[in-house]
Amino acid sequence: MMTQIFVNIPTSDLERSKAFYTALGAGINPQFTDENAACIVWDENVFFMVLKREFFATFTDKPIADPQTTAQVSLAFSRESREDVDHVIEAGLAAGGSEPRPAQDLGFMYSRDLDDPDGNSLGFLFMEPQAAEQGPEAFVADHPEFADVPRPGVN
Repeated sequence: MMTQIFVNIPTSDLERSKAFYTALGAGINPQFTDENAACIVWDENVFFMVLKREFFATFTDKPIADPQTTAQVSLAFSRESREDVDHVIEAGLAAGGSEPRPAQDLGFMYSRDLDDPDGNSLGFLFMEPQAAEQGPEAFVADHPEFADVPRPGVN
C-alpha cells in the first residue's frame, strides 16, 4: 500500500480557498467536499483538507493558529523546472495569494514561497537532477560558478 498524505489547513473563506487552489492546478474531490471542508487533490497521494476554522476546531482541543500571524507548518512542492515554479507562483498571485519573500536561487535549487489568502505557507521548488541524485556538492563541483552561493547548512 502506498502512503497518502492528507494535510488539514484552516480557512476563513472556503469558496475563496477552493478557487485559489484550483487556480494553482489542484483538483477538488467532491466526495469529500461540503459546506465545511474541501478536499484539494494535488495528485493521487497528496491532498489538502481545507477546513473552515470552526470545523477545524472540532478535531482538536488545542487553539487553532492564525496562519496570518503564526507559522505552524510550511509545505513544499517540487516542480519539473524553474519555469514551472514561476508559473505556479504567478497563478497563485493572480488568485489572491502573496509572495512573502524574494525567490531563492542556490544554483542547484530554485524556490519561491507563496502564502494562500489565509496566510498558509506553501513553497515551490525545482532541484537540478544531479543535485537531487548526488547532493548539492556534486552539482557545485560540476558548476563552479555556484561555488560562492550560500547554501543553508553548508556555508
